[in-house]
Amino acid sequence: MSERPAETVIDPYEVDDARPLPDRIRHRFPIFEQRVYINSCSQGALSNAVRASYQQYLADWDEHGAPWEYWVERQEAARAAFAGLINADADEVAVTTSLSAGVSALASGLRFARRSKVVLTDWEFPTIGQIWHAQEARGARVVHAHEADDGTIPLDHFERLIDEDTLLVSITHVCYRNGAMSDVRNIVDLAHERGAYVLLDVYQSIGSLPVDVKELGVDFLGAGVLKYLLGSAGLGFFYCRRELVEKVWPTATGWFADQNIFEMDHTDYSPATTASRFQSGTPPIPAIYAGIAGMELMKEIGIAETRQHVLELHGRLIDGLDELKATLVTPRAPERRGALMCVKSTDVPALVAALEREGIVTSERDSNLRLSPHAYNTAEDVDTVLAALRRQRRLLA
Repeated sequence: MSERPAETVIDPYEVDDARPLPDRIRHRFPIFEQRVYINSCSQGALSNAVRASYQQYLADWDEHGAPWEYWVERQEAARAAFAGLINADADEVAVTTSLSAGVSALASGLRFARRSKVVLTDWEFPTIGQIWHAQEARGARVVHAHEADDGTIPLDHFERLIDEDTLLVSITHVCYRNGAMSDVRNIVDLAHERGAYVLLDVYQSIGSLPVDVKELGVDFLGAGVLKYLLGSAGLGFFYCRRELVEKVWPTATGWFADQNIFEMDHTDYSPATTASRFQSGTPPIPAIYAGIAGMELMKEIGIAETRQHVLELHGRLIDGLDELKATLVTPRAPERRGALMCVKSTDVPALVAALEREGIVTSERDSNLRLSPHAYNTAEDVDTVLAALRRQRRLLA
């Protein structure tokens, strides 16, 4: 009797480089079995890898009871993974519960005696503005660089505000309301010429395009894994350039910010000599499991390839919106926009609800419909969205 040929086992996670990007990865995101998900600016689609990571967290808890040493190792793995994404060293990265936690630690550690001005923009997410305006009680003087009529914030708006009294320039990489991208490198160069530090909020960009802290030259950076890094809520990261770590003395602190967390010393404040000094209390262990899974998945997918793919989808989307004579709020130049594209609406809550009824998940801000394709979206997704918008043309401005 002849031997039966061995069965070919197909690995569902195997990457076939010859296939289009969405075809290689879309099966990992079950939501596409029932919806068109084009809302990664709010939250990345749930992958089977992230779902499995939560199951692993529960299994570890069940098996070991209180595996704190292993959980601390998971925190270090998350720190290293994020550092690799932004071309930083692990000791320049703090693991936080949110972007707000990291920026608040920074703000608490700055002094506003010698220099008092903080420069923001009209594009900041509320948490950034609120944190810096809260420092006015401690002597900070907060000003805003305003948006121009063309939807950008020109460099000369910063030139008029950044001066010898400026301590920090705090900018977002991509605006959550209109998808516009800041001219980061030129802003950084200007700020540094005038003796100011720069904080960059990359929550709305990290994972959708390459972010390199060395190339950008920023001093501080805040991020989360909720959106294009495909993690879940509850995990953030804060980068501090090594040369600045010990120049900032946070007073918003906690156990995991100490130089030796297991010393358990309640009689002294000795912050870590690394960026861990920007941490606080117990780390968000479940979210760390999910964050590692999301970052590893995006590393495998490829962030640079994702950026190119998204720009191609943008081109298709812009052509369709122009045919509809819709008002695109996001800058048309690719180098001036992130993954998020925004369209003006006469009644955006009604438009989002109408698309939802058709199985299309979007979101809205500031009277704009937000469409944010990612690596898993296809040209067919874009066509489905455009067809639905054609049926709802009366709700487009």
